[in-house]
Amino acid sequence: PGTETSIHLYGYAEGHAIHDFKQWGAPDNSTNLTFLPLDKDGAPKGRSKFTAEYSRLGLETSTPTQFGPFTAKLEMDFYGFDGSNRNRMRLRHAYGEYAGWLIGQTWSTFMDVDDLPETVDFNGPIGAPFSRRAMIRYTYNDPQLAKFTVALEDPTDQFGGGSANEKMPQLVARVDKSFDWGAVNVRGMVHEKRSATETKRGYGFGVGGSYKLTDKDLLMLQVTRVDGDVDQMYGSNGYAFDATTGAITFDKNVGFVFGYSKTFSDKLRGTFAYGMNRGKIAAAVDNKTLKQAHLNLIYTPFKNIDLGGELVWGRRTTFDGDVGNMLRVDLMGRYSF
Repeated sequence: PGTETSIHLYGYAEGHAIHDFKQWGAPDNSTNLTFLPLDKDGAPKGRSKFTAEYSRLGLETSTPTQFGPFTAKLEMDFYGFDGSNRNRMRLRHAYGEYAGWLIGQTWSTFMDVDDLPETVDFNGPIGAPFSRRAMIRYTYNDPQLAKFTVALEDPTDQFGGGSANEKMPQLVARVDKSFDWGAVNVRGMVHEKRSATETKRGYGFGVGGSYKLTDKDLLMLQVTRVDGDVDQMYGSNGYAFDATTGAITFDKNVGFVFGYSKTFSDKLRGTFAYGMNRGKIAAAVDNKTLKQAHLNLIYTPFKNIDLGGELVWGRRTTFDGDVGNMLRVDLMGRYSF
């Protein structure tokens, strides 16, 4: 009242019932193949878990100006976890956007959000960038040509394990093009990691896209190559420091995600997703390959209510040939507002 700003409050309450038949990657309730226990370690198999930590709350605003609307977004969920306290509120998005400029925290410009298959599991298939970062971003959209985006992003990855002294922001550039049959994007990024004695630069490159088989059948694909950045390649071995010399070792990691989405009716949809991640060098983690498949159905009996079921299979293989296997059922109820 008394302003020209409009406000939209949104979110959902979401509950999951999860049962693992084989190994499970404690303490995360979502799939996390990176640290899945190996069969040789003899860890207990089988677990049931109930959680509502993926529930979400968000706020969007829009204020008209003489040059177009100024918009802002603030969103959080309850997926924060510090090892002792689950269900802590966690910041997801916090940014303002005006005339092509975005300042704040949101999905990394290097992440291909549009071509990630829908899964009941929160993390989804392995092998794709999965990162939220603080940034300054500019987007120029020419409807007749393409959408061009460049960004300077926070250089410290979430699970870096020791490198928080970078001088150079992470630089990301991408081009997106839409067609009647789908869309294609190309992405590139450069980052650096620093120890007490060494500064090392790494690079990333990704392509992604979607193809509409029919108005109810959609194919999604993305392939990504990243040197030594864990967030920008979900499942990467990342990088490691030599404690004596300070030398930095990058994993040169390749990820692949494929998805097929089918709309059966206005109330029923389903997705098959497959992801793979292949490391070249054992850096912070010793994983040679990670493979994961999701098969789900999501039923919407009434508006704003989704009931989903998903079967998830996964396998972790180290450079020594040791294997960890995962098989789970994830049931979900989501009540949106």
